[in-house]
Parts: sequence; C-alpha cells; structure tokens
Amino acid sequence: MRYISSRGDAPALSFDEVLLTGLARDGGLYVPESWPQFDAAALRDMASLSYVELAVRLTHPFIGEAIPESTYGDLVAKSYAGFDHDPIAPLRDLGDGVHLMELFHGPTLAFKDYALQLVGQLFDHVLTNRGERVTILGATSGDTGSAAIAGCAACPSVDVFMLHPKGRISDVQRCQMTTVAAPNVFNIAIEGDFDDCQDMVKTLFKDTAFRQDLHLSAANSINWARIMAQTVYYFSAALELGAPDKGVSFAVPTGNFGNVYAGYAARCMGLPIKRLVIGSNRNDILTRFFESGAMEVHEVTPSLSPSMDIQVSSNFERLLFDLFDRDGARVASAMKKFRKSGRLKLEEKLYRSACELFAACRLDDEGTLAAIAREYESTGTLLDPHSAIGVHAARQLGHASKANPVVALATAHPAKFPQAVEEACGVIPPAPAPLAGLADLPERFETLPADVNTVAAYMREHATVMNGGPEEETGEETVKETEKSSGKESGQSAEGAP
Repeated sequence: MRYISSRGDAPALSFDEVLLTGLARDGGLYVPESWPQFDAAALRDMASLSYVELAVRLTHPFIGEAIPESTYGDLVAKSYAGFDHDPIAPLRDLGDGVHLMELFHGPTLAFKDYALQLVGQLFDHVLTNRGERVTILGATSGDTGSAAIAGCAACPSVDVFMLHPKGRISDVQRCQMTTVAAPNVFNIAIEGDFDDCQDMVKTLFKDTAFRQDLHLSAANSINWARIMAQTVYYFSAALELGAPDKGVSFAVPTGNFGNVYAGYAARCMGLPIKRLVIGSNRNDILTRFFESGAMEVHEVTPSLSPSMDIQVSSNFERLLFDLFDRDGARVASAMKKFRKSGRLKLEEKLYRSACELFAACRLDDEGTLAAIAREYESTGTLLDPHSAIGVHAARQLGHASKANPVVALATAHPAKFPQAVEEACGVIPPAPAPLAGLADLPERFETLPADVNTVAAYMREHATVMNGGPEEETGEETVKETEKSSGKESGQSAEGAP
C-alpha cells in the first residue's frame, strides 16, 4: 500500500513513512493510492468477529508489508485491552430507528481513544525497530490532546507537544492533559482559538528545517493512521445492524471533518452507508457548506461543545481531493485561494455530488441544552453536548426507521462536560474511574501567545532530539491557581520540561 498527497507534489510513501511523517511536505494530507475492497460476502464473514479481530481484518491492508499481520494483531489487542466495556463500541437503541454508538469507553472517555491507543502502539513499534525517535506536534480542540498523550506518554521514543486554545476547552479536558506528569509530555495553552493552534501546527510542518531538526510527526487527524483506525467502528455498528443486507446511515458531530471522513473512507472500502449527516454547533462552516456549496471562514465563537469550535476543517481537503478526481494540482490551487480569501466555492456539479452522501445541520447552545434534556426525558440517556448534537442531527435529517437505521456517534462521556449536562437536565453525570480525583492533581502547562516563532523556540528548547535526552523529574514545579469554578484557565506554568 502506497500513500499520495492530496496536493500532488510530495513523494508517495509506505505506511510506516506516512505514520512518522504526518503532513505531506507539500502541505497536503496523505490518502491511500487505492482503497481496500470488501464485498458483501467478505462483510458477512466479518459479522461474527470481535472488535479487535475486525480491526485487524479491515486495517492491515492499509499497512501491508510495513508490519507482519501477526505482529499487528498483537498491537491491536494491546490497544483495546484497557477499554472498560465489552463490546468495545456498544450500540444503544434510542427508538424510532435511531441508535447511539458509545465511543467513550477508552482511557480518556472520548472517541479519539479508538484511534490514538493504536497510533501510540504503532509509533512505539515502528520507532523501536528503526532505532529512531520523533517529536509529535498537535493541536487539540479538546479531546485529541488527552487521547494522544494517553496513547504516547509511555513511548520512550516520542516527545509530545500539544497545543490547546487557552480557556476554550472544558476543565476536565484540560486536566486530562495537564495532570500527566510524564517527562516527554509538553502542554501549551495558546492565547487564541483552535484555528490559531491548528494553523501554527501546519506552518511548523511546512518549515523544512524545523521539521527535520525535530523529526516532527503528528497524532491528530492529519495523520492517516488516525483515520484508518476510526473506520473500524463504522463497520462494527453497520454489521451489527444488518449490513451488507441493510444500508445504514450515520450522524456525526464534527468540526474538523476527520471523524465523518472516516465514515466516508469506510464507504469507499465497501460498507453500504446511505447517508453521512454532520452535526455542527454555532461554528457551522460545514453546515453552511452543505447548504450552499461555499466554504467560508467566520470568527470562532466559544460554545458548550468546544471540540467543534473550529472554522477551518482540515480533513475536508481529503474529500475535495476525490471530488476533484484526485487532481492534486487542482486541490493545491483551491486551498491556496481558500487560505488567501477565506472562501472556497465548489462548482454546482461537484457540490451536488457531495450532497448525495452528506447532509448537515446546526444547533446553538440553547438548542444543545434542549436536546440533552429531551433525550434524558424520553430515553433516560445522558448525552454530552457534542453527542447531543449528533443525536439531534440523526433525528432531524437521518430519516430513521426500523428499515433505515441511523447511528448517532456519542463522541464523549457526559461526565467530561458535567456543567452543561446539569444545566440541561438537572443531573450531574457520575464520574467514571479515569476522572476520579483528577481535579485535585497538579497541572503543568506553559501559556504562550499565538505566535509561531515563540512556539518553535519553546519546542527547540525542550525537545529531546535537540537536547540529547529527557530531563529528570525534580518534583519542583511552578503552579499558579486555576479558576476552575468559573471555567477559566489560568496561566499555570511549568518552567522547563514537566
């Protein structure tokens, strides 16, 4: 299996090379040259497999000769060994043809664990075999950071630098990152929004000297391995509901388009997906696109669903690549214009083609609270604000029925957003074991301005590849008070490596 850039001006790479590279050198995103195909007979044969067995069957073709299948099977088994539920991605029937897929049974209680636990194992295996180390740089709107840290903190060949928008993620999301004391983990609170964080990550990846000096790699959804791993739960749910003999639709709360793109990838692999319905919050660039055919950047506004507070949906470029018949030069030109003007308009024919599969709707904070309350009153199910938007999208646009099931993705445990859930329905979600005592642990992070040069200097100062080895834990730290009760994030600072 080889991978090509969505912008057409970077070398084709093998899986292990793509894993360690992340963003392509031309600024594009890697996609497979061709999709593994699973016909109806193959899908029926998979119906009895466990989640681990299904993951190996579906995703090893993406890896090919880079890792032997037996070795890869062991890595997959280790990845999901710590999940707290069997089945790993359970379905709950909400009635009227709508089903909820619970993707919060991993160590950080969010859907990104389903990919990043595996990505951490892959990094460890590939880097150990190569005798190399990398510096992972990522931006998080809430859940990617904690999941990447949980997946990679124990990997001795990796440093993790994670940027998050200061004060714009929940207290729980922040603490899941900043209370990790591993010496190879560096959390950076950026004085800006998620798009500022994401833009700096892309800029640093395009800086050839910086990228080579620090051996940069990525754990967020610009890394193909993330998308690959996330295809599995789409197959798992559809097979349980009768695929391939019954088509299934999915409703996905998303801002960066990565999670719903994994559903698109599953469809390209042969899964009979009827519709992919996107749920947006007030930061509704994706909904506006699927209503009009124009993608236009507006200001990011904080919401109750912070993981979707995004106005530049990076993974949309992968879909654009296919809409443009895999013409990388055309994608590169379109993305250059989009970056300059903040607007991308599709030709009517291409827009109509995209709308044959995708639909989208939006929900503001008031509507999100109402959706949480409505689901609790009708089914007794507690939903976090992101998952509530997904369920709303399923009920609004999924055309669900017994013959046409729609799966709404529950992307985070409600206990990660207890204030919103309590405000909506008067119930405080019970805190699962991973959150017990989290608020009492010391936090470690550095607050930096939204300035790429400042971030680059900080990384050069602290990255192991630049300094010969990780610093020893001293037990000394500088920590200022955090205004947790107000939801604000202070400038807690850890001078030097945590």
